[in-house]
Amino acid sequence: MPETMIESRGLRRVYRTKKHEVEAVRGVDFTVERGEIVGFLGPNGAGKTTTLRMLTTLLEPTGGEAIVAGSDLRLDPVGVRRSIGYVAQSGSTDPEARAGEEIVDHARMYGIEAGTARGNGEALFEQLDLDGMWDRQCKTLSGGQRRRLDIAMGLVHQPRLIFLDEPSTGLDPQSRANLWEHIGRLRSDLDTTVFLTTHYMDEADVLCDRILVIDDGAIVAQGTPDELKRRVAGDSVVLDFGDQRSTVVVAELVSHLDGATDPAVEGTQVRFQVPDGASALPLLLRSMVERDVDATGVQVHRPTLDDVFLTMTGRSLRDEDQGATDRAAA
Repeated sequence: MPETMIESRGLRRVYRTKKHEVEAVRGVDFTVERGEIVGFLGPNGAGKTTTLRMLTTLLEPTGGEAIVAGSDLRLDPVGVRRSIGYVAQSGSTDPEARAGEEIVDHARMYGIEAGTARGNGEALFEQLDLDGMWDRQCKTLSGGQRRRLDIAMGLVHQPRLIFLDEPSTGLDPQSRANLWEHIGRLRSDLDTTVFLTTHYMDEADVLCDRILVIDDGAIVAQGTPDELKRRVAGDSVVLDFGDQRSTVVVAELVSHLDGATDPAVEGTQVRFQVPDGASALPLLLRSMVERDVDATGVQVHRPTLDDVFLTMTGRSLRDEDQGATDRAAA
């Protein structure tokens, strides 16, 4: 049976001001198993940052409970801190310090002996493609190198679970893709469970085994990227024909496909949605051949995580409008 690395039950956080209370997180329930890479997504003000801060002991919950890396979040926060790594969005390196010094100093704060700290750090530098950077000042590193150094600092005490807050924000596309490869290897090479927040849908799609979507302080959806995409409305299929007679025939055939939406005919084009385009399309094409109908073009569009997010929350993940949660937390 898999080991559970995070078990959250009814976790809540209320911010109190002079005039009113804001329930930023309204009782979130979820689990993360050992070895998973789990993405935590939510629009600004949804409670994502507040939840992350609670799970990493940076903010005390108002209610509920959670077990994080084997320790009770409320009863043993020190035990949680010893067992997790945390990489903040803004990073934590001193621009003037040398990269190796930062790693060793960070490990020493966990009580790790200097020699062991250096050995752990050098191994991480090799695994994260930071060879030759040990004596470089942090300010001389590229954006991607600095981000990998941040991750090395979060791993130097060999935690079983690491939290990554917006790991690739501000990186160019090539550096982002390189970082994704390294994040994937945290699980495969180091057996580290990864819990990450991101504003990039493609990042969540590529990296994550499962995704949790939070909105208005509650988990509104969770599942694998493919499971979430299937909930939207299935695949979108567009067929082009050389004449309108064919569209009438095909529209009638589509109406008999299991799970298909009512077809829309626009000129010589037929559009519809179906739960699984890859399975439905061969059946449809076979029926078209029997009716002596040929398509001049076929397109199948799978829903994206952007579609999922808009469907679940009614908002874009990159909505810059800050909600009540962020204002209350400020």
